[in-house]
Formats: sequence, C-alpha cells, structure tokens
Amino acid sequence: MKQNFLSLPLFVRRALVALLVAVLLSILAIVILVTTSKMKVQQPLTISKAEFITIKPGSSFNAFSKQLIARGWLKSRFWLRSYAKFYPDRSIIKSGTYQVGAHMPIIELLNMVVSGKEHQFTITFIEGSTFKQVLAQLAQHPHITQQLIDLPLNVIAKKLTIEQENPEGWLFPDTYAFTKGTADLAIIKRAHDKMRSALDEQWQNRALDLPYKSPYQALIMASIIEKESGRHAEHPRIASVFVNRLNKSMRLQTDPTVIYGLGERYQGDITYAHLREKTAYNTYKIKGLPPTPIALPGAQALQAALHPEASNYLYFVSNGAGEHIFSTNLLDHNRAVNQYQRK
Repeated sequence: MKQNFLSLPLFVRRALVALLVAVLLSILAIVILVTTSKMKVQQPLTISKAEFITIKPGSSFNAFSKQLIARGWLKSRFWLRSYAKFYPDRSIIKSGTYQVGAHMPIIELLNMVVSGKEHQFTITFIEGSTFKQVLAQLAQHPHITQQLIDLPLNVIAKKLTIEQENPEGWLFPDTYAFTKGTADLAIIKRAHDKMRSALDEQWQNRALDLPYKSPYQALIMASIIEKESGRHAEHPRIASVFVNRLNKSMRLQTDPTVIYGLGERYQGDITYAHLREKTAYNTYKIKGLPPTPIALPGAQALQAALHPEASNYLYFVSNGAGEHIFSTNLLDHNRAVNQYQRK
C-alpha cells in the first residue's frame, strides 16, 4: 500500500493528503460542533420565574426556537438548531401548553415539548357546593374552554345522561387535573362519572333496612348530611337521626333544605315565614326527602348515608363551636336549643 502510494505522481500524492486532511478536519469540526451543541443546551434559559409557553398545533421546530428568542429566554438559536439537526428525534415537538421553570435548562424544556408532557392545571369542587357554584367556577377559569355557559340545567343534565332534570348532587367533589383548553363539559363528565361510581359502590355495600327506595334517594340524603355538618366524624350520627326520623314518619325539619328551596331569596337568615312557606324543599312542611339533592356530597357523607350509626337520636342542634348536641327526645332537645341557640 505504502509502495503503491509512493509510486504515485507527486501532485496526486499531495492531492490525496490534502483530501485526507480535509476529511479529518471536517470530522473534527463535526465532533466539536456536536459536543458544543450538547453543552450549550445544558445551559439555563434566561427566565427568572416560572412562565407558560403554548405551542400551537402544526408549529415547526424553527417556529418554536423563534418563540424562545421572542420571549427573551434564548439569545441565539444557533446551538439549539444545531443540536436538533444532529439529533432529529429531538426536533419533533408536540403542541400544548407547558410550564417553564425559572432558569430551566434548555434540554429540559426540549425534552418536555418532545414528550408532550403538558402542564396540568387543576380545579377543585368543594364538598357542599351546589351545581350552579361549580358552573361559576368553571366559567371563571381562564384555561377552560366554555361550552356550558347559558345552557339550562336540564340541557346540561341530558349531556351528562342524568335522568333527572336537575343535575344537583351528581358531581363528585374532588380536585381535577386538565390541560389548557379542556372543555368544561369534559371536566364535569369526569366528576359525574366519579360520583356515579362512588354511589354505585356504596349502594352495593349498603347497610340493611335503610328507608331509601333507590340510590338517588341515598344521594339526596348524603347531600343533606354534607350541608348539616362540616365535621366528617359527625356524619354517621347525623345520618342516624334522619334515618330514624324517616322510619318513624317524622318530618326531617332540616334548615339546609329550606335554604336550597329559597334559592337567591335566601339572604343569610331563615325567617319564620320561610319555615311556614310550603316549597318542595321545606322539610318542615313536606314528608320524607326533598325531590333532589341540595349540594355535592363527599365520600364521607355518602358512606354515612348508607352506613348510619346505630342510635336512637331524633334531634340535634349546633353548639356554636362546630359540633352538634344530639337528643333522643324533644324535651332534651329543647333544653339544648335553649342552652346553645337562645343565649
């Protein structure tokens, strides 16, 4: 090989050497470029606090890199684009909204948009909230797409495949994660599915001899329990009072149902006129349960409605400190009312 090379004319040998040197220099340049680009994308973005970036559907890697420049997070696109050329799988980005942390390394952002790991926003439906309050929450959230605004409740109920015209009580109170642009209907469908699943499970494992004719009646009871006390430990005992009263054909006489029936007319106080007014929700006047739930019951209220404490209690009254005093007879109840409510 050496003799063959030496036997070549001088100008040919020089040309081959020059070519070899050029190839080696090119390889060296590429190695340096690859190594440097890998180092450069490890550097942090010039961002001092967490912010969001949205990549629109169909956006190219070139457009994405321009976004970073426009936001002032990157001074030059050269090394990022070079890195993407050497690692083409790193240039296939996914649309969505991503949260960029303060001083996040460029490579972390790149990995995030390539994997499509969008930021998860959250919304929390509180136990005891009403369906209308949930709708107001959804309407006020800046990252939720609105599909339910101005729709009547019976139309929304149909969209959720709820048999009743009033969808009250049919959403499970919890925290729900979602990506930007998720529709409000999609979120409440999840909440409805979770409530139906929780109610079905509790109904299948319910205690014996309960005065409910259907799971829906148990849902109504759970909503009343939820509104009567924020203390989960009291729920089974409160449930026992209402179950005992139903079994004795006594009216429930519970203020939260009256308040729900008053709607926007309720201004913070229940009057004697309110208690005398015969509405479908005035349990001082009607027998049995009201026609619908009055709020979103949580898991503990559902559990209590279908597994009430065994007791002889028929009355309870708030002691003004977040707890209730329970009585088995009217005389003791009136004493408790005089002690705690008529000071």
